[in-house]
Amino acid sequence: MEHYLDNSATTRICTESESALIDALENYYGNPSSTHKVGRMANEKLRESREIVAKTLSAKPEEIVFTSCGTESDNTAIFAGAELNKRKGRHIISSSVEHDAVLKPLEELEKRGYTVTRLSPDGTGKIPVDSVIEALRDDTALISLMLVNNETGAVTDIKEIAKRVKVKDPNVLIHTDAVQGFKKVPFDVKTCPVDFASFSGHKIHAIKGVGALFVRNGVRIKPFLLGGGQESGRRSGTEALAQIASFAAACQADPQIEKISKIKKYLMDEFKKIPEITYIETEAPHILSISMPGYKSEVLMNFLEMKDIYVSKSSACKQGKRSYVLEKIGLKNEVIDGALRVGLSRFNTKDDADALISALKEARKLAHR
Repeated sequence: MEHYLDNSATTRICTESESALIDALENYYGNPSSTHKVGRMANEKLRESREIVAKTLSAKPEEIVFTSCGTESDNTAIFAGAELNKRKGRHIISSSVEHDAVLKPLEELEKRGYTVTRLSPDGTGKIPVDSVIEALRDDTALISLMLVNNETGAVTDIKEIAKRVKVKDPNVLIHTDAVQGFKKVPFDVKTCPVDFASFSGHKIHAIKGVGALFVRNGVRIKPFLLGGGQESGRRSGTEALAQIASFAAACQADPQIEKISKIKKYLMDEFKKIPEITYIETEAPHILSISMPGYKSEVLMNFLEMKDIYVSKSSACKQGKRSYVLEKIGLKNEVIDGALRVGLSRFNTKDDADALISALKEARKLAHR
């Protein structure tokens, strides 16, 4: 029996999303820009999907730009935000524990003359609110901070940060990478005054190849892709309607957060009984970073895979390298080298948790022979 516990890397497509995908492929295959009946049907499905995604965020439909993935959404927000606000200044605030989809664009902007302040996290990966406010300067143009850390599950208080920043300087643009937090922790753009927010379909049980970017009304961005002027001129290219419909259906599906939270708590309670295992206790219900200091992550992963248990070393995008996130929060190298990330979803059960616990206990016994 397979025990898939790597849902922070990607998720299995849910029934609701799969049905919407097939329906769109079979019945809404037209180009949404075409003016004939088949095109109009596709355009109507696109409109419905946009409304669903917007409603999930308490946004307006015209504030949703569909993209190919969370990385594209992050890149678009960062480059567009920096360009839009460059007359105000060339200072950007972010953190040292962002996803590479944010860190790499920031490195590129530094080559173009921007200055980036990378804030340090606390011991879980959360960015303290006060540190953001203290980093503000007269020339601060953009802030980019993730909602939920993809390795530790730490939840940064983006709402409080955005509110305080807008009071102090309403002209600063704010972006949050909400890819790991969407549908997992409370977030909406009605109460959280960010200007940009990034999302990814495959993190919430939609098919891969679709993401979204929230762009608040009044924020006019230059398009990242030029061409036919789709997405209200903000992202050219024929919309991937089947993927978008899949994403919208996943937005409507129940993520079963209460169930996931109980499994995470059960894992933590059981791991407390195993002296060799440590973990980082964070607020996100679906991510648990654990470690067996003195053991190697790769060895543990291979051992678990032999038992059809699948976890990750850290971020799936950083395999083969020591986690910079765990380094930045101050963990010792032996803890980092033995770290595993457990990612939970609606499809997981207590049986999956028990399988992981049992396997790690067995690994411990084998190591002590």
